[in-house]
Amino acid sequence: IFVKPASPIQSLADLKGKRIGVGKGTSAHNLVVAALEKAGIPFDQVTPVYLSPADAAAAFASDQIDAWAVWDPFFAIAETRYQPRVLARSIDVLQVNTYFLANKDFAKAHPDFVSTTIAALGDAAKWADQNRDKVAEALHEVTGVPLDAQTIAANRTKFGIYPITAEIVAGQQATADRFFKLGLIPKAVRISDAVWTAPGN
Repeated sequence: IFVKPASPIQSLADLKGKRIGVGKGTSAHNLVVAALEKAGIPFDQVTPVYLSPADAAAAFASDQIDAWAVWDPFFAIAETRYQPRVLARSIDVLQVNTYFLANKDFAKAHPDFVSTTIAALGDAAKWADQNRDKVAEALHEVTGVPLDAQTIAANRTKFGIYPITAEIVAGQQATADRFFKLGLIPKAVRISDAVWTAPGN
């Protein structure tokens, strides 16, 4: 969550009554809610402006929003353009992970295929961890995001495939509960019910 260097907003507390650009239901949305929670600020005391990263970038550039919450490489682009003041980072508020999703029936019917795929993705992640410059170059070519921003993003990404732990499930459960409370998901969910475990594990 960040603001322009000249912004009078110095802390999360200063976001009361301010417009925050964020993608609805995204990891950045989760960060905003959790960061405000941690700072003792109810979410209804800020004004979320739900925008895609591209639209939020335009709104941030033209000062139509007071703060922006977004992930890399969009954050890295903003860093290169504005040298923004950061109010909160995910790493300081949440344990953030990305996940592989599989059709439940498919995973149950083809556990060996799922395990083989996870192992291959693990090999790819090890390569990426040792070749961040090549990752940045490849993503630059595919996405058109400037190489300097992609390099910043690649250099601070944690590459790896890891098992889902009880701590990760608890973090995701907190996210699900947060989003249910906000009405972003229609019913309460139990994250542990969605975790796939390889047979024999």
